[in-house]
Amino acid sequence: MVIWRQFFKEQGTVLRKYIFLEIICFFPVSPESALTCAPARDRCCYRNFLGIEKSSAMTFFTHLKPKFWEYVGTGSGPGRYMFNFRRIWKLTVLVTLGAALVPLSVMTLLDYRVSRDATLSEIRMRTAQLTSNTKRNVSYFLIERKAALDFINHNDPLESLTAPGTLSTILQSLQKSFGGFVDLGIIDHRGVQAAYVGPYDLLGEDYSDADWFKQVNLKGIFVSDVFGGIRNVPHMVIAVKHVVSADRYYVLRATLDAVSINELFSGLEVGGNGDVFLINREGILQTPSRQFGQVLEKMSLPVPEYAEKSEVKVLPSGTGDLIMGYAYIPETSFILVITKHKDLLMESWNQSRMQLIALLIISTVLILLVVLGGTTFLVNQIYLADGRRLMTMHQTEYSNKMASIGRLSAGVAHEINNPLAVINEKAGLVKDLFSLTDKYSQDPKLMSLIDSVLSSVDRCAEITRRLLNFARRSGTRLQYIDLAAVVTEVFDFMGKEAEYRCIGIEIDVAEDLPRFRSDIGRLQEILLNLFTNAFSAMDDGGKMTITARLRKRQQIDVRVSDTGHGIPQSDIGRVFEPFFSTKIGKGGTGLGLSITYGLAQELGGDIRVKSKVGEGTTFIVTLPMNPPETMGGQNEKGDCGRGDEDTSG
Repeated sequence: MVIWRQFFKEQGTVLRKYIFLEIICFFPVSPESALTCAPARDRCCYRNFLGIEKSSAMTFFTHLKPKFWEYVGTGSGPGRYMFNFRRIWKLTVLVTLGAALVPLSVMTLLDYRVSRDATLSEIRMRTAQLTSNTKRNVSYFLIERKAALDFINHNDPLESLTAPGTLSTILQSLQKSFGGFVDLGIIDHRGVQAAYVGPYDLLGEDYSDADWFKQVNLKGIFVSDVFGGIRNVPHMVIAVKHVVSADRYYVLRATLDAVSINELFSGLEVGGNGDVFLINREGILQTPSRQFGQVLEKMSLPVPEYAEKSEVKVLPSGTGDLIMGYAYIPETSFILVITKHKDLLMESWNQSRMQLIALLIISTVLILLVVLGGTTFLVNQIYLADGRRLMTMHQTEYSNKMASIGRLSAGVAHEINNPLAVINEKAGLVKDLFSLTDKYSQDPKLMSLIDSVLSSVDRCAEITRRLLNFARRSGTRLQYIDLAAVVTEVFDFMGKEAEYRCIGIEIDVAEDLPRFRSDIGRLQEILLNLFTNAFSAMDDGGKMTITARLRKRQQIDVRVSDTGHGIPQSDIGRVFEPFFSTKIGKGGTGLGLSITYGLAQELGGDIRVKSKVGEGTTFIVTLPMNPPETMGGQNEKGDCGRGDEDTSG
């Protein structure tokens, strides 16, 4: 068992507690069954241990909880709160948050979509412009070469072109002017190459069965795809037909290398890790691509459908969506393709989006804090105002009740004093008569009975005198007070109950405590309420201690301690609230301590409480030695000339 207590004293983890109890009880336990398993004398220790984590976890939220949150309406009428504060708080928070967050969220969503669509529209527009401009460059490139060949056909007759050295001179001029020309050839109407200048031996080559020769006969001009041919080098052919007579024509054929076409795209700036290339109608690359392969390879993207103008569309891919701009080159099989990665192009918008989301989150948090804080403050003010209304109402009711009790007590005291005076007079006369006769005066039993009657009469007279003094004090009147005498006088009202319930009383008032100015009626009421509260909190056989000490700064501390059940920490801050009571159903109204707090404030002092469950409670009343004259009522100089009244008896 020593190990058990030491284990809980060290406050180990919950898992270790369960394992330890399993060893003792020989079966698995839960936190609830562990209480049944543990020895009876250790269950309290175990309960306290289990509550450590729960209490520490709830402490933060307990401090944040407003005062009105714990209030639950139990009825209606002038003695109850007028509002359901939780409902008011919830409705106010919901309505305010809805009015603030709904427009904010809608505006943010609209801005999100509008900015996204605007950014995407701008990207598409720029891609379309780039595609159109590049299409024109490619078209101009081909038109210039075709125009050069037409000029040669019209400027030089066939005999001149086929003369030795003529084509060589023309090829050199074309290479200097345009670049990219590899060779030139003259093919007669039979399809035989009649003249040729270039790096290959193609003179006399028969092209009569070639597709390009048949097409140039039909259309008058032919622009081929890029192909390898017998040279096994990517190149393209431009052929232009020139009619000499009705039955005679020739074709001027020029070969262009692929490098000259690639140079068209080398200077383009394409964002979003973009790519620019040409394909034919079958999707074969006519120029190299950084992402989709080399020349004469099949492109992985689908061939876009025909369109007369430049088009832009979004295509899904394995690395994200692609922005594709494309355009069909007129009078050729070429398709210009420009691709961009959408995610990279949208980076600037993504940054704006994150800023927008961050702004929304920050705004939402600020709105939540302001709404929750403001609503809590306002509802709490309503709660406090309603509480003050109730407090004022019940103080008035309490004052009227005390005044009625005072008048009733004064009437009862006067009615009792009259027969007591008769009894005292008659008993004194009987004693005098007995003292004149030796037979009765020498009888001790008889004389003691008469003395007992007289002492009882004196005791009743003292009680009625105190009752009259207590009933007469209604207004606020400052006078010099002997605290020890006031404590003794108030305690005399409860002496019989303490004796009946075997409650020990210890009064410790410092001997050097000076007389001080205060209102004796209110001080008596404070002490009476605290004594009554202490008696209610204790079982028979308890102990109440009253101590009084002089503090610095001209203040007196009066402590009323009991050995009762104590007050939980969660209720410490509420004990002075109106209608809060731990004795509901047992005669408690929840007004005693609230009124006591108000009386202490009226005297210029304060009241505090310290308590520990299972050990008891201490109320500390701090009173000033010289209260302010503005606290109300009359002072000793205005009390019918009574001056410094001695309250010692």
